[in-house]
Amino acid sequence: MTEVVDRSAAKGHAPVTAPSLVPGSAQPAVDVHALGEQLLGKWAAVRLQARDLAARPELHKTEGLTHTDHRARVSGQLQYLVDNGAVHRAFPSALGGSDDHGGNIAGFEELVVADPSLQIKAGVQWGLFGSAVMHLGTGEHHAKWLPGIMSLEIPGCFAMTETGHGSDVASIATTATYDPATAEFVVHTPFRAAWKDYIGNAAIDGLGAVVFAQLITRGVNHGVHAFYVDLRDPETRDFLPGIGGEDDGIKGGLNGIDNGRLHFTHVRIPRTNLLNRYGDVAADGTYSSPIASPGRRFFTMLGTLVQGRVSLDGAAVAASKVALKAAIHYATERRQFNASSHTDEEVLLDYQRHQRRLFTRLATTYAAGFAHEQLLQKFDDVFSGAHDTDEDRQDLETLAAALKPLSTWHALDTLQECREACGGAGFLIENRFASLRADLDVYATFEGDNTVLLQLVAKRLLADYAREFRSVDFGVLARYVVGQATGAAIHRTGLRQVAQFVADNGSVQKAAIALRDEESQRALLTDRVQTMVAEAGAALKGSNRLSHEKGAALFNRHQNELIDAAQAHAELLQWEAFTDALRDVTDPGTRAVLTWLRDLFGLSLIETNLSWYLMNGRLSMQRGRTVGEYINRLLVKIRPHALDLVDAFGYGEDHVRAAIATGAEKTRQDEARAHFRSQRASGQSPVDEKVLIARTAAGRTK
Repeated sequence: MTEVVDRSAAKGHAPVTAPSLVPGSAQPAVDVHALGEQLLGKWAAVRLQARDLAARPELHKTEGLTHTDHRARVSGQLQYLVDNGAVHRAFPSALGGSDDHGGNIAGFEELVVADPSLQIKAGVQWGLFGSAVMHLGTGEHHAKWLPGIMSLEIPGCFAMTETGHGSDVASIATTATYDPATAEFVVHTPFRAAWKDYIGNAAIDGLGAVVFAQLITRGVNHGVHAFYVDLRDPETRDFLPGIGGEDDGIKGGLNGIDNGRLHFTHVRIPRTNLLNRYGDVAADGTYSSPIASPGRRFFTMLGTLVQGRVSLDGAAVAASKVALKAAIHYATERRQFNASSHTDEEVLLDYQRHQRRLFTRLATTYAAGFAHEQLLQKFDDVFSGAHDTDEDRQDLETLAAALKPLSTWHALDTLQECREACGGAGFLIENRFASLRADLDVYATFEGDNTVLLQLVAKRLLADYAREFRSVDFGVLARYVVGQATGAAIHRTGLRQVAQFVADNGSVQKAAIALRDEESQRALLTDRVQTMVAEAGAALKGSNRLSHEKGAALFNRHQNELIDAAQAHAELLQWEAFTDALRDVTDPGTRAVLTWLRDLFGLSLIETNLSWYLMNGRLSMQRGRTVGEYINRLLVKIRPHALDLVDAFGYGEDHVRAAIATGAEKTRQDEARAHFRSQRASGQSPVDEKVLIARTAAGRTK
């Protein structure tokens, strides 16, 4: 029996020394039920309610529909959500909601397993359009528009992105100029690149929109603000005067959503249509705001809309879980090549490479899931008001910007790898990998382009790094610089490698023990982040004293390293979340298996970046060679528990809906094996030509 050393015992948690075992074996057992409850998280009841809805055929994607028919189906499904109380949790209790912000996201993200188009269209209506009215508007706006938005009487759009500006919201070109003579704003798109583009509900369904535009009054541009604009006549569904648009047409995925373009030609709206929580204009044109700084005001307004990134993070994790459940179930049944037997073929999941392909992604999915639960808690703390300081909001914004890129990229990678791991069967639409991947493709670029979001994280890391030294005296700073230089000298002269080699004494086993140690993994992952940020900070030192042009050029020269540092930081956050979750596992067997899975995640990150660790002297060649070897040992340990680990996700056949994950493959394989066994037993089995040749050759030898 393998002993699992638990270094959290000192923190008040019971050490794991005797894992529960699979009956009749020396293997630790996974308590699937308990693990499943842990994975459901704080909002378990809401998730289960949402999964019950997502399992219903009324909400499932019907493959093969034209985009026109798919749009009509999804529009009808939105009313089904309203009728079943699935979308109002975050709205005020006074209007029929429940003021449950975390629960709202937890339930919403589960809709992705029914149809990603349904999830995103619901997100447009209530998570963006409705949320913008709620968070950027005031009581008058809530009373006027939220009841209709909640009931779906007012389908609407979130009109922020423009053809010419996506992630750079501050530079959008649509204007809203105040006319004091009529007490109206004049909304205008001055050129083609200023058209609102890729807007959900814009092509067909949207009757209203929250339009983001540059607020201009008394000749001063006060930056981007949000305005409520009526788009269409409710009876005829025709655009109102001055408003026009186009259909974006067929997309690479999410074709159940009527994305389109909008433009405005001197459209007049009442002054009170300004959603004025953070900025207001009086009847005489005087501008006022509770936030004096234009920059801080802008980021505060956008920060209220962070839930889109939070929900995409969770939806991406859910899609990864569904894909892995299907692929791993199939891999335990599908047989290919008789490598170790003359009669029986091997199941795919017994091949090391297949384990590498799926188990490493399974480990990352667990890490991303645990990190998402922490993000969801942070989101709920802020929006419930439990912890809602400026610092809390900045932390939430940074955390969402760090995790959303990793989970959405991971989902796309996992769906593709699962597709390939299932061969031709994986390419069939009935098994959903290709369809889900197409629908989730845009997750990497909407609600914030992933690369741009990581740059935001990098800037926050640099700011935190600089803040540490803003008030220190020369002596402290000098000691820090000396320490950095000494550390670099130790790493780069090979002294650390020598120390590691001596400690390991050439032993692969000792090197493996060192790498599987929790603190060793934490040190390696943390050191990489800190070093990368420190090097970037040193390279950019003094950039604020350069001209605007030279400062931008200097930053651009180090942009790639900064984004790499941000990604390393996000990966560390996921590893820490996984490690934190281990401390909540009470069953010893489950904790043993999850510890292996956490180690697989951590060591896979180190293996991926092994060149950095070797070049920077953080690992000796001895330990570097050991990383891959120990990963392969972990694969063998995890193999008996693979089905338990995906079953703990809690998704049934009505959620997965993949023909290859129904047991049909096992039935086919068992039938084939029975056929050949019967044939051999009857003595009527034909002789294989290769066997005949071997027999003939043996006879000649005699």
